Amino acid sequence: MAERSDRAPARWRRPFLRWLDGVETGWAVPLLIVCFVALWTIYLAVAYAGSGLHPDTLEAWTLGRRFAWGYHKHPPLMGWVTAVWTAVFPLSDWSLQLMAMANAGLALFFVDWIARQFVTGHKRILVLLLLMLTPAYQFHAQRFNANTVLLALWPLATWCFLRAFETRSAAWAVAVGCTTALAMVGKYYSVFLVASFAFAALAHPARRAYFASASPWISVVTGLAALSPHIYWLTTTGASAFTYAMAHANGNFVSSLGEVQNFLLGLVAAISVSAVFWVIIAGTRLKQFAADFAAMSSGLRLLFYVAIGTIVLPVLTSLAMGTDLPSLWALQGLFLFVVLIVCGTRYPIERFYTVNVTVITAIVGLAAVFVAAPIHAVYRNNHGYEEGRNFYAQVANELTREWHELTGEPLSAVSGDDSLAFATAFYSPDHPYYARPFEFQYTWGMPRKTTLDRGWAALCFSGQDYCGRWMESVSARAEHFVRRQFTVQATLGGKPGLTRDVVVLIVPPRTSSATPESAAQDFSASRRPTDYLGFALSSGCRGFARGLRSRRGE
Repeated sequence: MAERSDRAPARWRRPFLRWLDGVETGWAVPLLIVCFVALWTIYLAVAYAGSGLHPDTLEAWTLGRRFAWGYHKHPPLMGWVTAVWTAVFPLSDWSLQLMAMANAGLALFFVDWIARQFVTGHKRILVLLLLMLTPAYQFHAQRFNANTVLLALWPLATWCFLRAFETRSAAWAVAVGCTTALAMVGKYYSVFLVASFAFAALAHPARRAYFASASPWISVVTGLAALSPHIYWLTTTGASAFTYAMAHANGNFVSSLGEVQNFLLGLVAAISVSAVFWVIIAGTRLKQFAADFAAMSSGLRLLFYVAIGTIVLPVLTSLAMGTDLPSLWALQGLFLFVVLIVCGTRYPIERFYTVNVTVITAIVGLAAVFVAAPIHAVYRNNHGYEEGRNFYAQVANELTREWHELTGEPLSAVSGDDSLAFATAFYSPDHPYYARPFEFQYTWGMPRKTTLDRGWAALCFSGQDYCGRWMESVSARAEHFVRRQFTVQATLGGKPGLTRDVVVLIVPPRTSSATPESAAQDFSASRRPTDYLGFALSSGCRGFARGLRSRRGE
């Protein structure tokens, strides 16, 4: 049937076949990727209408507001990317949603660079379509963070490595060093990609020629030089980002076995839909797998060793060190296996199948936009998110309004629950800075006196006991403060949804014209008598607060 369809295609197939004819002329792949990015950006806009951005994306934006060669929680690349993007595009939900999907589209573009070294024509399209049927390039990609920033970097670095190994030229060697350095400042998990390059080069039959050339050594020197600013930052700041990464190594051999099992099962699940489609496409030709593997080209064999390394090395490390090993950390490497399977086949694939997969991929995307996304938005409007994304903009605007009424000045610093603090920094028209240094993000230390003197606010959702207790401790340290509680409600297209209470602590700046007395008058219409508690207790607590030993914190 497939051969007959290729000889005499149905009328509806002809536009798709003309599109496939454009693969080698250079326009078919970009068109596919642009459509993919546009479709799934619309999905994000519809599915999360009435909700804020994911906290990971807001954290990336927060990091990027202050350029540094490193940050105390994550390597810096995700912050750099977000800073560059928001320097060009507006500071809005759709902008950062587009950024996340553009990153996924760029990843697919780099994967095509690898695929076209081994195949031509519609097989290149098939590689991309099978990847689009995995969750890595839409649902995983939309949470722009240290994991998803690797989606584009891993295929780019892999392509450079393949070219450097094949040509052994200085230019490609430099490219390998630069791209692997970028991957490392994306997330330290990329050490497994770098180690896989070394493993692949050693396992390949052409290893002698490669290591006898200057190429690998140029790559090492270039990579260390490119990483040197970050390495210097690590050595001069206590390597807190590395310490944060090593905090995941807190298990034992038994727990690691469970981590490894879930890691492998998660990757299998992520690629399972694509695998089913490939079985349908290959059919009885799957029995040629062993022969195809034995006849694999030199470049594909090198890619095979890289792929094996990216799975085996994390597994061995987890078993040896007792580390966590979520499968999400490895989704950026799925492309290696899809390229190997599709490009490693020596038999031709009928265009009939590529057209079918194209149509199915399009149907999935359209169903996601027009069916799943509205249902998701309505459901979340009524049931909410654990992190409270439905309320981010409302909370930020209400806190900013109350701050302006009290102080008459812009809100400059915010803290408290991380998701609320990141969201307030982003959605407030004042765009205050996240006040808690990332090295103390999980220790709930006390704000410095200078921080309180400049003016400061904190937010918690009602019922967050750990955050509420921390607010009480800060209240004892502040000379004067206002504590408020208000209710916010989610809305979707004007339809009211879930409600939630938020507690805020406002410490006006010392230079503000607001005083405890005037502030009490400003908030005399408060819904809760606890609004006056700060002023009633402030004088009695002041002497005690001065005697407290200051702890490092904000």
